[in-house]
Order: sequence, then structure tokens, then C-alpha cells
Amino acid sequence: MEGKVYLRSEDYEQHFSPRDYLTTFYSFDSGMVAEREIVKFSLQNLHQTFSAGGIKGDVLIDIGSGPTIYHLLSACEAFREIIVSDYTPQNLQELQKWLKKEPGAYDWSAIVQHVCELEGDRSKWQEKEAKLQRTVTHVLKCDVTKTPLLGSAQVPLADCVLTCLAMECACPDLETYQAALCRLAGLLKPGGHLVTMVTLRFQHYMVGPKKFAGVYLEKETVEKAVQNAGCQVLKCSCVPLSYSQAYCVNDGMCFVVARKKPQCLKPLADKSLPWGSYGKHLKSLAPQLSNTDHVASIC
Repeated sequence: MEGKVYLRSEDYEQHFSPRDYLTTFYSFDSGMVAEREIVKFSLQNLHQTFSAGGIKGDVLIDIGSGPTIYHLLSACEAFREIIVSDYTPQNLQELQKWLKKEPGAYDWSAIVQHVCELEGDRSKWQEKEAKLQRTVTHVLKCDVTKTPLLGSAQVPLADCVLTCLAMECACPDLETYQAALCRLAGLLKPGGHLVTMVTLRFQHYMVGPKKFAGVYLEKETVEKAVQNAGCQVLKCSCVPLSYSQAYCVNDGMCFVVARKKPQCLKPLADKSLPWGSYGKHLKSLAPQLSNTDHVASIC
């Protein structure tokens, strides 16, 4: 095990191995029990969120997809178009391999079968894979620490923004995490949904021999950051699940569903203002802004 701890975004570009990550955390049939239970928790909550009568729409944007597709298997039944994104080129390449059915693509069949079982018919897993591969329309680079987080890519406002097990790794501190959630909310239509899953009390995780760190989050911190991003928390499900200590040091998992309020009045640009002052500050600027839709979209 290496002594160095990787934290910076450029560390991910240089040192993150998608295959080591997938083998460690998503070997569903042959991997460790702790990792499997966390995947099951994710899939169950995502199934409940996007199943019939749940969240649906035209466009879902997934931020920090990593090299994974498990979290999109339920969503592809509820959205016409899914846009995936990640910071590292190697993760985007791994995603493209699976989406294009290229030789050597990661085998997600065991997890796909589990999702199909939740939906009532395990035998339809190949149809499910094909459906997701058709539904993903764009694979983009993202950087949640910058504005705009999708760079020059032109994307429509989303009905749902999804991010699973990404923000706590992409953000080195709480301030960066709070600002990143505001950027995510800025991708949403008013009334759109933000769905996020995070590792609580996270310290670091292993990708092969490399140790990657991130931001330490409590349940209350996550809820407050979501609210400060202009969203109303509709569901917050926390469980005392932890990864195998050899792979990750954490204590608990948290799944949140929130709705963006009709007016999101929290300007991101002025970092000198306390979070509680953001709404009052933007209201003071309202007379200078002739387009109320613009006011509603600032987050």
C-alpha cells in the first residue's frame, strides 16, 4: 500500500484506474459482502425513486458517473435522454466501451439482472442493457469545482440531476462541496429533482494500491448543503453501512431526493458572502434583472 494520499483533481487523471475501482467495488457476485450490500442499497433506492409513479421526465444529467452504469439502470425507464459525465478521460473511455458494446467492456450483467429482478423479471436483463445504451445520448467531461461544470457543452435544463458516490471524492473540503451542489442545482429546471447518494464520514478509499481522499460529511451537512442549493429535501435515507475497511474508511451511507424550488436565489459567484446571506443579496439585485427566469436559474 502506498503512503501517499491523492486528493487533487489532477491526481485522478494521472493515478485513477477504472478497472481496479470496478473490480473492488462492483464485483457483485464474487466480491465482498459489505460492497455488495452497499450496491443493493443503491439499487433499491434508485428503483423506488424512478419506478412507476416516481420521478420521470425528458432529460436526466448524471454528474460524476465514474466508469459505472449501475445507477442508471432504473432511470433509463423514466427518462427519454440521459447525459453522463465524468472528470477523468479514462473513466469516460470505460463508459464508452460498455455503451458501444466493445470487446473488453466491464461485465455488468449480474447487477443488471438484480435490477430486473427488482422490476419483476430477471430474464429481461439484456433488454435492459440495450435500453440504457440507447438512452445515453452524450458522454461529457465535467468538473464540479468550475463554472460551468460541463465546460462549453450545450445541454438543456434537466428534469433530474443525479450524482452517486462522486461529490465526496471530487470535493476536498466542505466549501467546495457546497458550491458544487449549487452548480448541480443550476442544471435543473425549476421544480426538477436532485438525487444524490453520498458516503458518510468518509476518510479515504483504495483504488488498487492508490489511496484517494475527499470531504468528511455528516447527514446534517448533506441536508443543509442541498437546502442551501435552493432545493427542498423530500427524502433522506441513511443506513449504517460501511465498506470493507481494507477498501474504504467510512461510517454510513445517505440517499437524498430533493426538488429545486421555483426560485433558486443563491448566487454562487460572491464567495465572500455567508451562505445565509445569499438570498437577501440576490433579492437586492432583483430590480436590476429584467428577466425573472434568469433570477430563478441562478444557483
